[in-house]
Parts: sequence; C-alpha cells; structure tokens
Amino acid sequence: MNNPYAWLEKSLATIHRADWYRSVQTICGRPGATVMLAGQEVINFASNDYLGLAGDERLIAAATAAIHEFGTGSTGSRLLSGHRKLHRELEEAIASTKQTADAVVFSSGYLANLGAITALVGKRDLILSDQYNHSSLKNGAILSGAVAIEYPHCDLTALRNLLSQQRQNYRRCLILTDSVFSMDGDLCPLPALLDLADEFSCMLLVDEAHATGVLGKTGAGCVEHFACTGRQLIQIGTLSKALGSLGGYVAGSNALIDFLRNRAPSWIYTTALSPADTAAALAAINIVQQEPQRRAQLWRNVDYLKKLIQQQLPSLKLLPSESPILCFELASAADALKVGKQLKSAGIFAPAIRPPTVPTSRIRISVMATHELRHIQKLVVALNRNS
Repeated sequence: MNNPYAWLEKSLATIHRADWYRSVQTICGRPGATVMLAGQEVINFASNDYLGLAGDERLIAAATAAIHEFGTGSTGSRLLSGHRKLHRELEEAIASTKQTADAVVFSSGYLANLGAITALVGKRDLILSDQYNHSSLKNGAILSGAVAIEYPHCDLTALRNLLSQQRQNYRRCLILTDSVFSMDGDLCPLPALLDLADEFSCMLLVDEAHATGVLGKTGAGCVEHFACTGRQLIQIGTLSKALGSLGGYVAGSNALIDFLRNRAPSWIYTTALSPADTAAALAAINIVQQEPQRRAQLWRNVDYLKKLIQQQLPSLKLLPSESPILCFELASAADALKVGKQLKSAGIFAPAIRPPTVPTSRIRISVMATHELRHIQKLVVALNRNS
C-alpha cells in the first residue's frame, strides 16, 4: 500500500525549489534595536516592537509582579476558572484608549479575528475582504461559512460594484480590512470604507494590529488617525506589537462585546491570557498614554530613513507606505534571500519576505522608536552596497 504521508516530502521539495522554504532564526537576549542573532550582533529592522517596549523594565516588572500574585497560567477559560481582575482592567484600558464602550481580550490577535468573524456571520451572509488582508482575517472568513469574496487591494470602485451586485442577496454583510497592511505598510481608506458600510448596511471590521500604539494623536490607531473615533465599527488589534506583550482584543459597542463573550468560540473555549502577558500589556498602554515622545521619536526615525533613501538611493523603489513598515520589491524569491543574507553579513537584520506570504518577494524594514540615527545610517549604507 502507498504511504499516506509520502506527499509531505514531495511538497517540501517543491517548497525548496521555489525558494519558499522557511526556518526559524534564534535571537538571544532581550528584544531591542540591536539583537544577537547566531552569535552576531545585528541592528534589528525585523521587529514589530515599534515603540521598543518588549524589553522595557516596567513591563518586565509588571509581568513579574503578576506572576507572583496570580501564578504563571490562567488555568482555564475566562468563563470558568481563568478570569482575573487584571483581564478586566486591561479591557477597560483598551476601551478607554479606543474611546469605545467596551472591549474584550483574547489570547492572541489571530484568535480575536477568528472568534469575531465566525461569531458575526454565517452561511447566509457575505464577507467582502481586501485581497492583502492578514491570514487571520482570510481564515476567519473561511471558517465562518459565509460567502467570502476578495476585492482588489484598497479598490473602492471594485468594492462598491460588489456591494451593488451582491449585498441584497444576503442577510448580513461584513467588510474586512487591515488598517495598516503589514507586508506593504500602506493604510486602508477607512473613512470611505465606513461610508460604504453605512450606505449598504454592512458591518465593518478593521484590524488595527500594526496601528495600535503607533498611529493617531494618542496612539489609538488608524481610527483615531482618520478622525473616525465614535463611528460604528468593529476594531480588532494585538497586544504583541507596539505594546510589547501578547494577546488580542476586540473593541466596540456594549452589545458587540457582550455578544462576543457569548458566541466567539476562540474566546469561550481557550485558556485566558496569562497574568504576566495581561499585566505587561496594561503597563504598555499606560506608557503609551504617558510618553507620547516615544511615538514622536518613531516617526522622526521613519522620516529620517525615508529622507536618506530618497537622497542616497533614488533607484530604490519603496512600496507606498504611511507607517513604520517600509518594503522594496525584488524580482524573485532567490533575489530576496540573497539581499537578506548580504544585509545580515553587514550587521542588518531585515529578512526576505516571499510568496505565499506576499504576492511579490521583498525586503521588509520595520522602524523602531529605539533605533539610533547611526543604526538608520548603517542600514542605508548596507542597502547602497546591495542596490
């Protein structure tokens, strides 16, 4: 009889031939603007730790204190033995930051998207999703059982046409979009999406994963950045990027959050976020609110890098970006791997991003508030050598 697992080796061989193979790279020590990678100190342009909080002593102290008080694990789901006062304090802090009526915390941003989408729509419903959305949004759409249609990236005309043709055929319609697209760096056209949602009686879910703590006057995200605070929508985000911890959240109306607590499977049936992660995220939110200079420094670094690239690398074509994520495309996965390896040899950690994660291969650079000017200068010198 044929070995039912033999296809795995063949599939792996195909992945290798396409230069799509991935493996982990071990980082030693605390996260930061520089890290130790395979025994080499490199400048870290690969992290989502935009504000440099993941190694902050105050987050570490908060996490440690929570472990001493509550232990290492939450021991159960929130509806059974897993709920602690810290969880509610974090949810109230998120709702305050987002200026929504309430919020609910999940054990990851991925689980927040899966849980919210599968709870809100089903087989009689329609999902319209930006083609560049994160995997969690795409898989949430599939798991929901709704009819899911992707619209071309940020194409409002195409989205309007789909709504005109399809909306009347379904009970509910949910529009899904990232606010900051994580592998490109551009922003969704949020005000126009909200207008379309209102016009066609749709729900709108926006994933603020890479905007939380980064965009907006107070770091509340793209919703604040676009002056859309208070408008009816579903806001999802993570605690694992600019907030330096782990977990995800949904913020919105009282009815939305109450409904998700009763119907979101990835909240009901999952062990609650650990006390340490919860306390660290709460500490991070307080720092974001009290230290706007961190966010200001992040944007100064972004502007400085863009200026240097424009002056010294005019042939380097960056993808459009309004975030700390800057990407430049390369002709093939092999080229991206080659450039990533050369950058690493020069002391720069900026990995190659390849299909199927993205449609075209690229180098992704993420800027942090804790990068020094010399770090950015060294990156540009290294890029110049490889351009």
